[in-house]
Amino acid sequence: MFEERRARRQANRAFDHGDGVTRYRMRQKVLAIGDDYWIDDDSGDHVYKVDGKAMRLRKTFHIEDRAGHRVATVQGRALRVKDTMEIEDADGHRIAMVKKALINPLRDRWHIEQADGPDLAVHGNVLDHEYTIERDGTKVAEVSKKWFRLRDTYGLEIGPDTDHATVLAAAIAIDAMAHPGD
Repeated sequence: MFEERRARRQANRAFDHGDGVTRYRMRQKVLAIGDDYWIDDDSGDHVYKVDGKAMRLRKTFHIEDRAGHRVATVQGRALRVKDTMEIEDADGHRIAMVKKALINPLRDRWHIEQADGPDLAVHGNVLDHEYTIERDGTKVAEVSKKWFRLRDTYGLEIGPDTDHATVLAAAIAIDAMAHPGD
């Protein structure tokens, strides 16, 4: 148990020092119909486009690579008691489910259930875009608005050995559920 705890601390320290971490900038297009995002890399190049579909019964976001190929789809699930969004791969297979806890008066609690892999936990202030995503107590991603001064812009750092598309899609789902009127 002691060794396991020390390994988690070392992994978190490595993450905080940027070892193998990729930083993305998620920017919401202000004048778009629906919720459209550009996800840029460290260099400012567009890596993914997130196309939010307006005029649908449930929120839907298609994530496409630079070539316009669909990488993932994020969509709300109808007839659920608690907020839930499903993440599907390009072939329509479920790869993750993002859930918000039913009732928690003190703070929001979020959970990411992965179809193939350990579940992820979300800790921090989701409403202010200041939170971490952890796997078994080890930080795998961090979301922060403090890295950028632009309105409707926040950063997402993802560590090594983590599926970037799934974490990016989960951040989009969390943003959509935490800010439903935006």
